[in-house]
Amino acid sequence: MYKKYLFFLLVLCGIQTASAQNDLVKDDNASNYNLNKPERELWLKNTGLGLFIHFSMDSQLGVVISHSLVGASDDCVNRYFNELPKTFDPSKFDPHQIATLAKLAGMKYIVFTTKHHSGFCMWDTKTTDFSITHTPYKKDLLKEFVDATREAGLQVGFYFSPEDFNFLRDHHIPISRTDVKMDTQTRHEYDEYTRKQCEELMTNYGKIDVLFIDGDPKEVVKQTCWKLQPDLLITRGAIKTPEQIMPGAMINEPWLSCITMGTAWGYQPTNERYKSGSQLIGLLIEARAKGGSLLLNVGPKPDGSLPIEQEERLREMSAWYFVNRECIDSVRSWVISKEGDTWFTAKGGHILYAIVTNAADWKEGTRKTFLIRSAIATNQTQVSVLGQNSKVIEYKTDDVSCRYKQTDQGLEVSVVKAQRIYDDHRWPNPVVIKLENVAPVFKEAAIVETGASSKTKAGAVLKGKILNYKSISVKRARFDYRPYHGQVETLYAGKWTAGTWVNIKTDGTFEATIPLKADYEYKAVVEQANVEIEGENKLFKQ
Repeated sequence: MYKKYLFFLLVLCGIQTASAQNDLVKDDNASNYNLNKPERELWLKNTGLGLFIHFSMDSQLGVVISHSLVGASDDCVNRYFNELPKTFDPSKFDPHQIATLAKLAGMKYIVFTTKHHSGFCMWDTKTTDFSITHTPYKKDLLKEFVDATREAGLQVGFYFSPEDFNFLRDHHIPISRTDVKMDTQTRHEYDEYTRKQCEELMTNYGKIDVLFIDGDPKEVVKQTCWKLQPDLLITRGAIKTPEQIMPGAMINEPWLSCITMGTAWGYQPTNERYKSGSQLIGLLIEARAKGGSLLLNVGPKPDGSLPIEQEERLREMSAWYFVNRECIDSVRSWVISKEGDTWFTAKGGHILYAIVTNAADWKEGTRKTFLIRSAIATNQTQVSVLGQNSKVIEYKTDDVSCRYKQTDQGLEVSVVKAQRIYDDHRWPNPVVIKLENVAPVFKEAAIVETGASSKTKAGAVLKGKILNYKSISVKRARFDYRPYHGQVETLYAGKWTAGTWVNIKTDGTFEATIPLKADYEYKAVVEQANVEIEGENKLFKQ
């Protein structure tokens, strides 16, 4: 039965979506039906992290995967298809080591690029000679990946592109992603070609758990794959999969964000900037707090090994996850996603995890006090820090116990960072405070909609609305903003600037004029019971 997904702005029981549309990949919304089984989507909601692997023969050049063919000269295209397969030999590809590392980092599944837009197949296919078995490597690399991933106890995921530049070239069609013209006969041949490839992938490698469809048309892929593997969870093509960004607010339906470790999907040894391990951990935390999960991408070197920079970051994530996995696995959103730099996840209706992300300057052995405005203590409340017993600290006799006190302003929590993770006692990553038997300060949170913007001589007029204004008590609102330099750059952007508080009209709307003279991201913020609640991000274009 066909299910259509409509995304509404909700906080507790609904959906909110990101709206910074510049550079944003929209093809995750291109198909109109979803046959994912509820239990498979529930599995994804319980899953905090997956590993994405972008790997193809153009890793030899260290260029963007596949996309360099769009607009390339005939000579360049011919050498790409004729010469690169002759030198591609990923002899150091070790899927067992990759799967083991992924599992340590908390990943529950791995998605591997079976075929990217270039059309190069990483499996032993009978549909084309443009494949891994027609290279010096000769073997079926995909089978090696599938076997190793299963042996590690992880779920197997395939990335598949129905777009195929090799097919276009063979049929003398200009290579493009947006303006591909085929006659009826060629379109039929194209669909059959795609169908046969999907049949191979769904019948030759046992049970496949996850499929990520990148490109159009998706319908042939979905029909074929769901028919052969009814338990298959299709992510892109059936559910929301924002790329290189996080949604601005909570989304209740299953979703994932696919994000690169640096700026590139495939191996790119130059012109690359890696996010720090702390940034990647922060993205994982943000995804879980907003009700989704993170699909984190790596790109192996041409010989198949992981670049050391990528391994290092996975090791750092592994250490953090080893200590704090409880706040990531099988959790749900709290009544709000964060207060300042402290993010929240929840479990079982009465357990709250307060994830303190600005912990880089929190020295080991130092006590800090936090005010959590969105939670209220009960007679059974208990407070602890994940990973430590809060009884002993190495080489000292200090009191490292956890304390709490309910005040008129909120729940005051006092804890000590008392576990040594790094030799130099400088562990820069988030500390997680577990609060058991607490309740939210309000039953219904404000549903904040960041509205449209318009230009004036004074700058930008920003608008917002509280959708459930009549049923809650909210008196003031504002807009936060920061410079926008592009989709990827958003993840490297600085802190938000808080605008001036404004009054809310009787219909729940509000607006403010801010002197913005360039492209900016902005979001609506309202205050409810001394708790700040954010809407989704939007983009003001100058």
